[in-house]
Amino acid sequence: MLTDVFTLPQPDKEKRLRDELNALVSHHRRSCPPYARIMDALGVDEAATVAELPWLPVRLFKTKTLVSVPGDQVIRVLTSSGTTGEVSRIHLDREAAATQSRMLARTLATVLGPRRLPMLVVDGRGVVGDRRSYSARGAGALGMVNFGRDHHWLLDAEDRPDVETLRAFLRRYGREPFLIFGFTFMVWSYLYEAAREHGLDLSQGILVHSGGWKKLADRAVDNVEFRCRFGVDTGLTRIHNFYGMVEQIGTVFLEGPEGGSLYCPDFADVIIRDPVTWQEVPVGTPGVIQVLSTLPTSYPGQVLLTEDLGVVHGIDDGHWPGKRFTVLGRLPRAEARGCSDTFQGGTT
Repeated sequence: MLTDVFTLPQPDKEKRLRDELNALVSHHRRSCPPYARIMDALGVDEAATVAELPWLPVRLFKTKTLVSVPGDQVIRVLTSSGTTGEVSRIHLDREAAATQSRMLARTLATVLGPRRLPMLVVDGRGVVGDRRSYSARGAGALGMVNFGRDHHWLLDAEDRPDVETLRAFLRRYGREPFLIFGFTFMVWSYLYEAAREHGLDLSQGILVHSGGWKKLADRAVDNVEFRCRFGVDTGLTRIHNFYGMVEQIGTVFLEGPEGGSLYCPDFADVIIRDPVTWQEVPVGTPGVIQVLSTLPTSYPGQVLLTEDLGVVHGIDDGHWPGKRFTVLGRLPRAEARGCSDTFQGGTT
């Protein structure tokens, strides 16, 4: 039986995370020599608070091989998306892969329920290829298809929306809850526009989506407009954006039912840091997002400084306990990356 993962008030969460993440720092220090050298250079001791835990810049995974298990135990290598040719490589052993899949399932069950729903994937079947090595987009699709059944892929071999496939899916499943997954730009460009043009009813859908908003900003579409237009034009109102990255695969920060804010599951958290002093900033102050998760055991990715800007809006004052925050975009001059931003498919 799956249990909720949005339960801990912030003080309780920070105490638990501090202890578990201190233990992970020690584990990776013993098991990953490059990480141990970094920690030795920093003079790291046990952290008294989560804010004092040592972090790695997420970009380090693009230039260094950081792995805490023997090579013959690695069953999967995940790669990030990017535009410069540099990609992160994340090594998973069987135990880490199983744990991350299980915790992702528990997180998403909060909004999807315990049963596997019929699923519409806003992508092409070809995005899932080599089962040992995946792009971030492929890894995201592969991870999500485990939570659905009777998968229908919206895009054809030329990456164009197959409206007849969409119609057939809705004829069969459109009168009861079904799951939709896709990256934000693709969901808007291919699902929303096709459904609006053809007058299709998506009201029983539960949409889980992720990815940058940069291309949609060019169309004057933000999160509020995205949710509004889907509701008005297609009837789809159960919409959950999420923030995650291949460097902490299995950990997702999920948008609450009310929309507008992302929440941290019990095994993860965010800290917003000043980009000059690197100190934690107060609620309401924008800064650089640091992500924390207890899931990375096969590589030292438990505390990472991202290249994204965000702001915490409140603590223990939302639909779920803990911090609620939004992502504001990429740091200036940070490499353009993201599953939707690197999509080069056809047009509608």
